[in-house]
Amino acid sequence: MIEMIEKAGWVLWPLWVLSVLALGVIFERIWFWISILSREQSILRRVLDAASRNWQAAREIAFQTRRQPIGRYLSAPLRLSEPDPEVFRLALETSADDELASMQRGHRLLEAIITLAPLLGLLGTVLGLIKALGSINISDLGTASTAGVNSGIGEALISTAAGLIVAIVSFIFYRIFQAIWYNQVKIFRKAGNELELLYRQYLLRGGKDSESFYSEEVETEEPVNPDTEQSVNSDTEQPVNSDTEQPVNSDTEQPVNSDTEQPVNSDTEQPVNSDTEQPVNPDTEQPVNPDTEQPVNPDTEQPVNPDTEGAAKSNNDEVPEVKEK
Repeated sequence: MIEMIEKAGWVLWPLWVLSVLALGVIFERIWFWISILSREQSILRRVLDAASRNWQAAREIAFQTRRQPIGRYLSAPLRLSEPDPEVFRLALETSADDELASMQRGHRLLEAIITLAPLLGLLGTVLGLIKALGSINISDLGTASTAGVNSGIGEALISTAAGLIVAIVSFIFYRIFQAIWYNQVKIFRKAGNELELLYRQYLLRGGKDSESFYSEEVETEEPVNPDTEQSVNSDTEQPVNSDTEQPVNSDTEQPVNSDTEQPVNSDTEQPVNSDTEQPVNPDTEQPVNPDTEQPVNPDTEQPVNPDTEGAAKSNNDEVPEVKEK
């Protein structure tokens, strides 16, 4: 190695330094990406699953995984207390910019090595050619004194080959790291959209977690008959009106008395005839006046004697005058 450097000239020394830097960056990035990719999907799935049920649990999981970029990214908006959707999105975008920028650490150095290594190799070759050809005189052409020129040119090309090797290896790993980074951009964008969607659903539920929200909805859900799909009383299982919760007839849906199941007026709860909806006596089912509860004729609505069912004489009726003979 030392002999090759001496033959190729001083240009191989900076190429050797660049190769050491490139290898250091490559090994560091390989270890970095392995440690991230091995846990990223697990952390992402745990946080999103927890956020769909309980936001406090999602905050705790994201806080525990803040050593990972995806954990820091998801915990940034979760640290905020009831933020607006726009503030929530801004926190996601700011955190994504910071984390994605830190993931490109070392990429600039690889770019510099990819550019400088071939140029330094070319410079070493040019200097070697100048040295080899500078010792030749025109009068010596074709003589034995020019025999060492070929070996000198070969040694000068060593620097070019070394520069190209360093640049090619660095470029291969640089493109691999860039491909992984672009994939991370997609993962961060998708995870942020899903988390924002879950947060908007959380706000639509009035700031309640899905577990408590749906449990309350089940508790307040009105019981129904599984056969007729008609609303029923949860205690007596008797059909009721879904709006007024008043007992009704299962066939006619007419309001009824909960004890006797006799049709009643929905406003006064007074017994009525199921066909005419006229107030009736609950015992005899005879039509009555709704104010005085006195029996009346169903056709004329005139008061009648309950025993003889004859029309009763009202106070205002005029009594015909009887002439004495």
